[in-house]
Amino acid sequence: QVQLVESGGGLVQPGGSLRLSCAASGTIFSIGAMNWYRQAPGKQRELVATITSGGSTNYADSVKGRFTISRDNAKKTVYLQMNILKPEDTAVYYCNAALNRGFYWGQGTQVTVSS
Repeated sequence: QVQLVESGGGLVQPGGSLRLSCAASGTIFSIGAMNWYRQAPGKQRELVATITSGGSTNYADSVKGRFTISRDNAKKTVYLQMNILKPEDTAVYYCNAALNRGFYWGQGTQVTVSS
């Protein structure tokens, strides 16, 4: 069974850093674009960052210059390095990926930025 599992969330002070990971498991013969989304309480889920199979990246304006998305195809893993975190970055972060011609979501990991 194909699935995505996130890790790396937690509580961090403003200005701090966190690194999220999302690993795909199961029988996987193709991986396309991999994405990170987030959803804050009372808000819609929003796209944070995207990385294509070729390595091209795109970011939401709110995180440009602070977040970096990367991938390790051999490990079937996508990462989100988050620096200079702000309280408004507090949300549940979800990874999403095109796997075997389908789209899959992880279970989400909580990121809380607070002093």
